Amino acid sequence: MMKATLRYLRHILISQQFVLALLAVIVAAWVYPSWGATTGAKALDTAGFWGVCLTFFLYGLKLSPEQWKAGMRNTRLHLLIQTATFLLFPLLALLVKPFFGSAQHDLWLAIFFLCALPSTVSSSVVMVSIAGGNVPGAILNAGVSSLAGIVLTPLWMSLFLSQDGDFDSGAIFLKLGYQVVLPVILGQILHKSWGGWAKKNARFLKWSDQGVILLIVYASFCESFYHRAFSDLPTAHVLYLMLGMALLFWAIYLLTGMVARKINLDQKDTITAQFCASKKSLVHGTVMSSVLFQDSAHAGLFLLPVMMYHALQLISAGYLAQKAAAQDAKEP
Repeated sequence: MMKATLRYLRHILISQQFVLALLAVIVAAWVYPSWGATTGAKALDTAGFWGVCLTFFLYGLKLSPEQWKAGMRNTRLHLLIQTATFLLFPLLALLVKPFFGSAQHDLWLAIFFLCALPSTVSSSVVMVSIAGGNVPGAILNAGVSSLAGIVLTPLWMSLFLSQDGDFDSGAIFLKLGYQVVLPVILGQILHKSWGGWAKKNARFLKWSDQGVILLIVYASFCESFYHRAFSDLPTAHVLYLMLGMALLFWAIYLLTGMVARKINLDQKDTITAQFCASKKSLVHGTVMSSVLFQDSAHAGLFLLPVMMYHALQLISAGYLAQKAAAQDAKEP
């Protein structure tokens, strides 16, 4: 048992190098916060802006019509995943809101921001594939979730940001239009010509996505450390937040499985529902935060639950996927 646990921890350290890179840029931001703060980092702002545009252009470029057509008729699976992603998650966040006092309002808002995000694309599909689920269904739902999140995430956030006087809905949706929607449309238009190139260079493009994320995370935490946004956040709250993120993942995973069995989804679709519905996208979290919370002194705080959940979902889902694959291999 001990040897198996050590092997799994070693696998996590090797395979989750991106999580370690995230920790490294946060440490760098803590040591040298002035380098990335908006007081003297216009170059980083410009790079972040074009990085977001590039990320969504490449996303549109990689999507093929066949991916949208695959599994289109399985409406029960699609409705379950999208309902869990954009309704169940936010409702759970609203349920715990009374436990956060006025002093912790920004922390709760950061948790709600996580819950309003769409599902991740790549890791959902990879985990579903490892666990033996419905891969075409996972691809379709990941794509639908990502595009729906462009509209639904800021709509959810507008309910609370507008109350604080920090949300100009017209300006936000205009910026989303030319920074997110337009690049996706352009990518789709050029898919026929350049889609093959995007598929061939998928590994390089993944590095590009991760580079943009690291840049935005670095700039956000520089801003927060520079303005001492975490000075009032006790260590105990950070530990509670980590525990809360773990409980959130397992609550969604188990609830989705219960509902899937209630509506008589088969085993493959149940696996797909659980892995897709329990994920939240770090890509969308970072790029959306750069739009919704631009120049905010609390930008790093809004990313803290997203990054915690990202690391925990990869570790938990990786274990569950390997476990499901092993069980499937034992069955005749």
